[in-house]
Amino acid sequence: MTTAIDLFAGLGGWSTGARNAGVDVLWAANHWPVAVEWHSANHPETQHVCQDLHQAQWEKVPPHDLLLASPCCQGHSKARGKKSGNPQHDSSRSTAWAVVSALEFHRPEAGLVENVEEFTDWALYPAWVAAVQALGYQVAPHVVDCADLGVPQHRVRLFLVLTRSKAPLMLELHRRQHVPAASFLNFDAGRWSPIEKPGRAQATLDRVRNGRQSFGERFIMPYYGKGSGLTGRDINRPIGTITTLDRWALVDGDRMRMLSAGEALAAQSFPADTLRPDNHRLTMHMAGNAVPPLAGQRIIEALKAAS
Repeated sequence: MTTAIDLFAGLGGWSTGARNAGVDVLWAANHWPVAVEWHSANHPETQHVCQDLHQAQWEKVPPHDLLLASPCCQGHSKARGKKSGNPQHDSSRSTAWAVVSALEFHRPEAGLVENVEEFTDWALYPAWVAAVQALGYQVAPHVVDCADLGVPQHRVRLFLVLTRSKAPLMLELHRRQHVPAASFLNFDAGRWSPIEKPGRAQATLDRVRNGRQSFGERFIMPYYGKGSGLTGRDINRPIGTITTLDRWALVDGDRMRMLSAGEALAAQSFPADTLRPDNHRLTMHMAGNAVPPLAGQRIIEALKAAS
């Protein structure tokens, strides 16, 4: 298993993981020009196409051993508060059918599909699995916390392993030691502001107070949302899930700042030399949507070992 294609390629999480696992990514596609631009910058050896994969011309895609795909997850994720009948969410969920089309044309040895856990709650998920099986593939769902693969972030995701085997192939994913957020946080850099300042929300001040009681003077906390919202998180454990928006704040004594884009990429296990937009919001959006490269690498290595 030496060659792959990357569907819905963004900043290059799957592709970087594949490269580190000894797999050449021959072709990558996304409908968003910005995603194609930055994937091209980080993977110049890969052939790139900017198109809606519903209209993909699969005959122009080079033969490959492995299909990598991360169909749009927004229509499935709880974080988006989806509602039944939302046309935008219905459209995003339908992107998963491009995986079936690609498999039907090229019949690669295997496929790896990443998404949120709620993907299996999709009304058409049984039909999607049936279509994949009709093409001769077994479907093995793996729910994985990427922190268990060495990524310094708790990020639970669904990885579907598609193989042309007699039975679903469950990978042997060795649990790695957790890597703390402190490994990538830089308390000597960034734009800090006083915690006690006019206009600071009381909810934020309450979180800071609770965090200090639990973790001392240095910790991380979500600036909004639930989860660790009441107490924050110890920097000696992995950070929580990196999202497409600014969510995580660092507290250091009487000052605080938001997580930088560089730190978000490090939390996702992207290499330090990853090329990215200068725009902070755009980089955060792309980072939050990405497959952590190290998680991708570990899963591809496990698949190769089992094949």
